[in-house]
Amino acid sequence: MKVRERVRKVAKWIVTCAWPYVNFIPHLGTMIGSVLSADVVARFLRMNGEDVVFVSGSDEHGTPIEVEAIKRGVDPKKLCDENHAKIVELFNRWGISFDNYTRTESSYHKKFVRDFYMKVYENGYIYEEEVELPFCPRCGIFLPDRFIVGSCPYCGFEDARGDQCDSCGRLLEPAKLVNPKCAICGSKPEFRRTKHWFFDLPKLSAELEKYVKNAPFLTENARNTSLSMIREGLKPRSLTRDNKWGIPAPFPGAEGKTIYVWMEAVLGYISATIEHFALRGERDKWKEYWLSEDCRFLCFIGKDNIPFHTLILPALLMASRGGYVLPWGVSATEYLLFEGQKFSKSRRIGVWIDEALAMYPVDYWRYVLLSLRPEGRDVSFSWSTFKELVNTHLNDTLGNFVHRVLSFTYRFFEAKVPHPSDEWSKEYAWTQVLEKHGECTEKLYSFRIRDALNDVMSIAREGNKYLNEKAPWLSVRDGDLKGASTHLYVCLNVVKALSVMLAPFIPTTADQMWSMLGLEGSVHQARWHEALTPLTPGRSIAKPRPLFKKV
Repeated sequence: MKVRERVRKVAKWIVTCAWPYVNFIPHLGTMIGSVLSADVVARFLRMNGEDVVFVSGSDEHGTPIEVEAIKRGVDPKKLCDENHAKIVELFNRWGISFDNYTRTESSYHKKFVRDFYMKVYENGYIYEEEVELPFCPRCGIFLPDRFIVGSCPYCGFEDARGDQCDSCGRLLEPAKLVNPKCAICGSKPEFRRTKHWFFDLPKLSAELEKYVKNAPFLTENARNTSLSMIREGLKPRSLTRDNKWGIPAPFPGAEGKTIYVWMEAVLGYISATIEHFALRGERDKWKEYWLSEDCRFLCFIGKDNIPFHTLILPALLMASRGGYVLPWGVSATEYLLFEGQKFSKSRRIGVWIDEALAMYPVDYWRYVLLSLRPEGRDVSFSWSTFKELVNTHLNDTLGNFVHRVLSFTYRFFEAKVPHPSDEWSKEYAWTQVLEKHGECTEKLYSFRIRDALNDVMSIAREGNKYLNEKAPWLSVRDGDLKGASTHLYVCLNVVKALSVMLAPFIPTTADQMWSMLGLEGSVHQARWHEALTPLTPGRSIAKPRPLFKKV
């Protein structure tokens, strides 16, 4: 059974992407790993008539923010306010179609997290324990998470954090780091005893293994990583921290403690949905999504976030016994590298999303990143690849085809869609559209975004081939207006199909194509099936203009 047939009865979708930290502006790897991928699927689902809520937000709490604020000599709240505002603006400019992009400083989020954890506590999945943790005698503070760095005990990466290694993705404890040091002053820490609260993850091992094995859409890396961790033996996860910047822990006796940032940020998908409907005056409508068996919850993440979305988040939802839907699909990309190296702000390796827009139009970036989406293996961005994809794919293939078809119609057919023969729909350029539309639909429902985009662009390539082969300009020269009309009509309908099918991927360009065809409104108001609805002969088109420029 095809994917779209299996999901056709689904009433609602919750589409989410990992919440970016606001200590820095996101880079291109963050964009394709989560945000842009989720946007494509959310746009597609809406166009296909699905009921979609697309939410995310700025991850503002915990040590990443606190460390950066200390380095800059500013208050964490001030840093978050400034960067959140910048990121909201940048995501708008990137065309990300969130229904609600919020923040973990939201009052809705803070209340939900505290209420949620009290329920998990009352259900017996949280306990307290005295532990030894690293303490910096020079700074006079405990060193949770990013306050402590050292070498990863598993892969040897020299800049691993106290909670996770960015290289191998393993979850860590500060005591396991090799040659640890304070991230603020560089001092060697000492270990002191302090009381903390823990989430009893091992209690849910059997439920989690069943979930991971049976979840309909986990990418191979997500399923394999999760099963491997379960079989190695899950460990209780530290739930509280000694740092000040975060949501206060609600447990009895936990005064002065905050909830670990990752253990509260993953709950933001629910709080963002609650906030979305509350701001619309529909306070209980979120329950129709999160508490419904007919809802599909999708997570788009990078591979470093796999354990939090396939193990910890499902375990928390199970432990609440609140009837929440578990992630139905987790699409985890591998890493996007920059010229073969990992993105690094400190070493000035990479491009950040504000810098990108200062250089080239947004759809150039969207197309390139989606074409490179690292599905199955790490992929390296390079400037030579960027140039090749923009100049050859966008300008020479798509842009050239659209401009030639529209310009010829505008010049030789009085800017009107010509009347075709009755057999026009049998032309191979159109039958290719019918075939690829079905294949693209299937791939987008299974979140194979890069392959789906390749299907759409193959339509443009076939369109160019058809146009060159039929050469309507020669038919006009020879007086064969009937033949030219049919071939041009086919090409115009291919342009319309491309406009609709490219709308989730390069929305600004798709809308320009729609407008130049003289169609009313926006392509983003159209349905996905309208790619296959023929144009009305005799309708006027607008004066064409080039879609792209070479770089």
